[in-house]
Amino acid sequence: MNQRPLSDWLPITKKEVQMRGWETLDVIIVSGDAYVDHPAFGHAVIARMIEAEGLKVALIAQPNWQDDLRDFKKLGPPNLFFGVTSGCMDSMVNHYTANKRRRSDDAYTPGGKSGFRPDYATVVYTRILKSIYPDVPVLLGGIEASLRRVTHYDYWSNQLKPTILAESGADMLVYGMGEQPLLEILRLLKKGVPFSSLNTIPQTALMIGKNDRLPRNKNWKDIELASHSQCLEDKRTYAANFKIIEQESNKTHAARLIQS
Repeated sequence: MNQRPLSDWLPITKKEVQMRGWETLDVIIVSGDAYVDHPAFGHAVIARMIEAEGLKVALIAQPNWQDDLRDFKKLGPPNLFFGVTSGCMDSMVNHYTANKRRRSDDAYTPGGKSGFRPDYATVVYTRILKSIYPDVPVLLGGIEASLRRVTHYDYWSNQLKPTILAESGADMLVYGMGEQPLLEILRLLKKGVPFSSLNTIPQTALMIGKNDRLPRNKNWKDIELASHSQCLEDKRTYAANFKIIEQESNKTHAARLIQS
């Protein structure tokens, strides 16, 4: 049987990057799941999309967050951004039962072994990347980021938490099925548009300063949600927020949601 060359797979080590003749990478994806080149693994699909756009992409799968952080440093900084995802599942659902008992296995790790990703993996990975490469943008994606894009109830800690952008320090978040917004992001970056200027792309979330102007579009409808502090003070206010978010999430043309 003919063996496929190693270059048929996306690089996950420095040696594999060098095998392709690359000196630098455009995008590096950090994932809480193992790398399996199959449509069931979202980070592999996204990486192949990035590759199809003519960009150089590599993966850091299940990096060790408890040592000297060498896994996060081994490929160096990317030219465009880091993409971060907890994996196919919210890391807390992956780790705990509804009774908050620790699970003994992990379906997205070789051998079903547990313990290869941290709790709140998206936040942990992003904070580490920002501590090592503070000037490199971080783009979040996946179910963990999508469900935590605004004030949300965290069952595991029994409290309301702010947007994951505030907790993690990430620059932007793509939520839901993110192929189309990602393609728009990639094509704008290839044209030389700064990452910090990507503030009008549908299906994305980002934070801006209180004194910064919101980009305007006459075709957009804006809905201002109750602030995080207001949600903390009143459960009904949070419930009203949640209703709006759910309604807008299921529309073909959703309103832009704004929360302070």
